[in-house]
Amino acid sequence: MLKILGGCMIFSGCLGLGMWYSTQLRGRIKAVRNLRNILELLAGEIGYGRATLPECCTHTARYLHPPFDQAFCRIGERMEENMGVSFGEVFREEMEKTLSTLPLKESDREDFLAFTWQTGFMDSQMQLRAIEQSIELLRLTGEKLQQENAEKSRMAVGLGAMGGLLLILILI
Repeated sequence: MLKILGGCMIFSGCLGLGMWYSTQLRGRIKAVRNLRNILELLAGEIGYGRATLPECCTHTARYLHPPFDQAFCRIGERMEENMGVSFGEVFREEMEKTLSTLPLKESDREDFLAFTWQTGFMDSQMQLRAIEQSIELLRLTGEKLQQENAEKSRMAVGLGAMGGLLLILILI
């Protein structure tokens, strides 16, 4: 009886691990999609609202969900203080704190923050193009992840189940 109970526990643990990995993959896709939406909001504020990047952060904060809303408010506040730090540096510092909590890879973070390297002395059209390039990078990443997700998710759950069965067979 204890062997059967132990085998069920091992199997459910391994299956759960595979399901957790599948959930992580979906979380990364969702996070990349959210980053792309944030950049689209910023592009809209620049393109149609004719606002500067610091003003855009304050305006878009009200449309964002946690933790991004707080980060964008902090960016707007820090830029209003005008401590002599460029927008790109402030944006990178605040967003790196926020992005570290999400299931993203370093390349995803760099794609999102790529436009901050080009925010120096540009007019609104140049800023808009830089943001659109970051949007395109994230779109391509999202499409690639979406294509790979179905296969990897099935494989992760299957390997978890098969690993559990293998462990049960070895221990019996």
